[in-house]
Amino acid sequence: MTKKDIRIVFMGTPEFAVTILNGLFENNYTIAGVITAPDRPAGRGQKLHESAVKVFSKSKGLTVLQPTNLKDDSFLSDLKSLNANLQIVVAFRMLPKVVWEMPALGTFNLHASLLPDYRGAAPINWAIINGEKETGVTTFFIDEKIDTGAVILQSKIDILPSENAGELHDKLMHLGSELVLETIQKIEKGNIKTTTQPLKETKTAYKLNKDNCKVDWNSSLNNIYNQVRGLHPYPAAWGLLSNGEELLNIKLYEVQKHAEPHEFEIGQLIITKKAIKVAVNSGFIELINFKFPGKRQMDAVSFLNGFSFHENARML
Repeated sequence: MTKKDIRIVFMGTPEFAVTILNGLFENNYTIAGVITAPDRPAGRGQKLHESAVKVFSKSKGLTVLQPTNLKDDSFLSDLKSLNANLQIVVAFRMLPKVVWEMPALGTFNLHASLLPDYRGAAPINWAIINGEKETGVTTFFIDEKIDTGAVILQSKIDILPSENAGELHDKLMHLGSELVLETIQKIEKGNIKTTTQPLKETKTAYKLNKDNCKVDWNSSLNNIYNQVRGLHPYPAAWGLLSNGEELLNIKLYEVQKHAEPHEFEIGQLIITKKAIKVAVNSGFIELINFKFPGKRQMDAVSFLNGFSFHENARML
């Protein structure tokens, strides 16, 4: 089989997927069609917003389908008419069996973790939050469950001690593009060997929500530091500030950790002219970059120029 024999349908939505799709395009693979999320209202005016994948696909003249229901007969008919023999999925949604079984060469997914660890919606974030030293990307053939199919290839990468989720996202995006191309080349040559995943998983990439993004100041110094960098730049960790009679929700984008003994109460603020520190177990978390309600994101020095803390201010 040669490159010309492969007709690909690509499925994806965010910027992460665009890099992989662009890699296919630049390597002259035949992209029969692109499936992405329907346009959604966003912003103050609630104008319809096109996905990053749709914007890119339109700029390259690619056929785009945006089904709301992946089991709809008209969508299935349109998908079949594309005559693809391989489907590639990157940051999309769970596919029904009738879709992933359609192409003769199968449907494979790119996942931003070293499966079986960190199956789920937010693998990049949780790898950092949990203090992992390495992560990577995996290609696998899709089956009935989420991220459980037979593994084709994996590629590892180190997580740097101060790296945040946005930085790791970009590294994995490019690593993933390389792995997808390598996977297709193996399919071309007909020498695919897969490894069955163990069903049991020890680490899960839970969907991020308000509760698991809230900082527990009673946690360890390292845990708090990893949580903030693991949620930066999006959706951002947050903490609750008690400032006199006010309770303020603060988004935390960048912090530094200082390991040193102290006798302050957990959550107490130590404020100087140039720094804001929170007392935690075995040290302090210094707030470097953050956002208070109704204010722009700023650093501590800029913020302290126009804000007064109550003498008993503390993080809850």
